[in-house]
Amino acid sequence: MKTRLVSLWDSFRSSFWFVPSLMAVGAFAMALGMIMLDQSARGTWIETLGWAYTGGPEGARTLLSTVAGSVITVAGTVFSITIAALTLASTQFGPRMLRSFIRDTGNQIVLGTFIATFLYCLLVLRTVRGAGEQGSGSSGFVPNLSVTLGIVLAVVSLGVLIYFIHHVASSVQANHLIAVIGGELDSAIDRLFPGTIGHAAQETGKTEADARKDIPADFEQRARQVLSTDTGYLQAIDDELLLRVAGKRNLVVRLNHHPGEWVVRGNLLAHAWPGEQVDKELTEALNEAFILGNRRTLVQDIEFPVQQLVEIALRALSPAINDPFTAVSCVDRLGASLCRLAHTPFPSPFRYDDAGQLRVIAEPITFASLVDTAFSPIRQYGRTSSLVTNRLLETIALIAAHVAGRGRPEDCAALRRQADRIECGCREGLADEADREEVYARHRAALQALTETKCDEAAAGAAAPGTTETISEP
Repeated sequence: MKTRLVSLWDSFRSSFWFVPSLMAVGAFAMALGMIMLDQSARGTWIETLGWAYTGGPEGARTLLSTVAGSVITVAGTVFSITIAALTLASTQFGPRMLRSFIRDTGNQIVLGTFIATFLYCLLVLRTVRGAGEQGSGSSGFVPNLSVTLGIVLAVVSLGVLIYFIHHVASSVQANHLIAVIGGELDSAIDRLFPGTIGHAAQETGKTEADARKDIPADFEQRARQVLSTDTGYLQAIDDELLLRVAGKRNLVVRLNHHPGEWVVRGNLLAHAWPGEQVDKELTEALNEAFILGNRRTLVQDIEFPVQQLVEIALRALSPAINDPFTAVSCVDRLGASLCRLAHTPFPSPFRYDDAGQLRVIAEPITFASLVDTAFSPIRQYGRTSSLVTNRLLETIALIAAHVAGRGRPEDCAALRRQADRIECGCREGLADEADREEVYARHRAALQALTETKCDEAAAGAAAPGTTETISEP
């Protein structure tokens, strides 16, 4: 249930209507409250306030009408500017970057401020009555405090407009967008690692070898496939529901997909043991634990922000843009996040319930696979750029110092493999011999860093076929 609420909150945060709608409701409540205050304080201390509006009903109507008309006009301009910024971002950085612009809290608050001010002025305007008008009494009614607050909101809206112009000019810059996505990647690392389903094997006092012995001996023979009943990207897995269903039926479930992968209706979703338990009811119950959607999200998908940075780098390296410096900035951000990830413990694939029973087998995303996801596409498309190639090797040397001593030799093997392929690619990609010699020097420096940190020795003992690249070699 908690996972579904988080997924629902993420969809609200990624919409352009949620915050403005909340601010509009707040404006409605504020208008009603201020009018009630004006009515209760009518003819008393309110007239002694030197800063409050003291004009007549015609002046109040003119003032509120002017503010409302001006603000709604500016709101339309703001919306047009936002659409232009989204179009520019989609063209230069890719359509998947639109999510960062839409979920930007600053843009949502700006639009919400104008809508709230417009709605507030309309609600207050309808209560202004001149002398002799119906429902006004002999002296009429002018909500002085409410009109004064409308003036304050108009001034605030002017300040918000200035902020919006600055914010849009900053947000369409490549470095700003890279920093935002890099921050999201770091937040995802802190949130998801060591993210778990249930309890890890170590929490139950078992080693990985002991946990493997808990897998039923006839798992492969008796386990039955659980097929997907829907199509979409796997956005998140409801771990509480999954464990509850597995415990109720006394199952061991092996997941076949990570969050972020594309799932097709009728295709394999998981294996459940014992297979005799798999029926239509169980299939529907297990499918409820898998949250699918038409787009990828940051809820549990650690690869999504990595691929966003990679997409920006690849577009920057395209002949149409030809901006290797933006690609270098993406490599720097990816390197910083991988250094952070190197110090993070990865979850065990064996997940236990509160009773200490093995319930779920979920192979986690590995550091090596994320290294390949981050560097392989940039290496392939950037091998004709000595600037990008050299920065890739420098980043690998930097990461090696953080990977050393972490006890994961496959991580070192992934770094060594990337360094060797970068050096190999420059022989075909770089025509100038001096540029190739510079890459060779960076390659030797990267290998030296791997050796000095004992990482190279660990990599030599790791099984290189254990990891696969996200994008195959051209």
